Amino acid sequence: MNNVILIGLVSFFADLSTEMVYPLIPLYLTTVFGATPALVGLIEGIAESIASLLKVFSGYITDKYRRKKPVAFAGYAAGLVYKLILLIAGSWQSVLAARVIDRFGKGIRTAPRDVLVSESCEANNLGHSFGIHKALDMAGSAAGILIAFFIMTAWQGEYAYKQLFLLSCIPAILSLFMFIFIRETASRCETGKPLHLINGLKNLDARLKLYLVVVFLFTLGNSSNAFLLLRAGNVGFSAANVVLLYFLYTIVSSVFAIPFGKRSDRIGRKRLLVAGYAVFAVAYAGFAWAPDKTVIIAAFALYGIFTAMTAGVERAFVSEIAPENLKGTLLGLHSTIVGIALLPASIIAGLLWTAFGPVIPFAFGASLSLASALILAFGLTQKPVKI
Repeated sequence: MNNVILIGLVSFFADLSTEMVYPLIPLYLTTVFGATPALVGLIEGIAESIASLLKVFSGYITDKYRRKKPVAFAGYAAGLVYKLILLIAGSWQSVLAARVIDRFGKGIRTAPRDVLVSESCEANNLGHSFGIHKALDMAGSAAGILIAFFIMTAWQGEYAYKQLFLLSCIPAILSLFMFIFIRETASRCETGKPLHLINGLKNLDARLKLYLVVVFLFTLGNSSNAFLLLRAGNVGFSAANVVLLYFLYTIVSSVFAIPFGKRSDRIGRKRLLVAGYAVFAVAYAGFAWAPDKTVIIAAFALYGIFTAMTAGVERAFVSEIAPENLKGTLLGLHSTIVGIALLPASIIAGLLWTAFGPVIPFAFGASLSLASALILAFGLTQKPVKI
């Protein structure tokens, strides 16, 4: 469990660094470079999708060579490079390049990091362990967002953006330092040993195949979080208050991640995932038809509940069903599928917003989430959970 906490601290510092700047990226693009919502969606979609394609290959390398720690380190190091490029960015194209590098790093690190978590705990404690990691991850996000808020209220103009980008490098360096204390898990495989990837994928558990299809469908309606921030600004929240709303989302996710992870160990992953998709639909309906700021605040809180119910639980679900020798590959494949769907999701949301206003893209996302919940509820069988 100590390894799980250390890995969680890596994510804590890395996300503290990232979230100091992430809530400002859509505002930075629109106010400094004059980007439209459609362009913001394109930038986020390209960045997320290109990087996510790497996750399955990163997972395959993890399974093949059992070298998780060095691959994860390289991925987190890319986050530091991202901040340095933002410091010198002079156009939206430069911001796009920075975002791609950041997501490139996430694509490399996600699968080996998740395998490290899954191999650092007992099988009956899987949901709890992923919940601990997610709680620390989101706590780092919350801390970064709060720092961004206080700096934004003290500084004004483009100069404040550059100052934030520079300060965000400090926790990024701390996240890399934590790798000194993390131990590698399991044993290395011989480099020449065949992995039998094709046969392994063909013979996957039918539940896992169905879930991966549902993940793709759901993600088509779950566009970049940048649109949540734009929606808050559209309703009338100031830039600083938009950052506070994102803080609310992350702190709610952090507080509830461990309880929901432990709950999934007791009642099974399916029930949490179905309920999580239903909560997402309610949250997106709030973003779509919010009559006032109060509903937007509630929607951000609900979105945090959704993340706590699903983010760690879905990784635990994939980890426990995937064949042992393909665990990294399938954790990476899960993330890759999400990334592939994010490009059309963000582009669709941006185009719908530009053409019809903010209601339609959020209503579209809520509808796909409800459809995904129904498919999981009635199509996914669940074996008894052994405690």
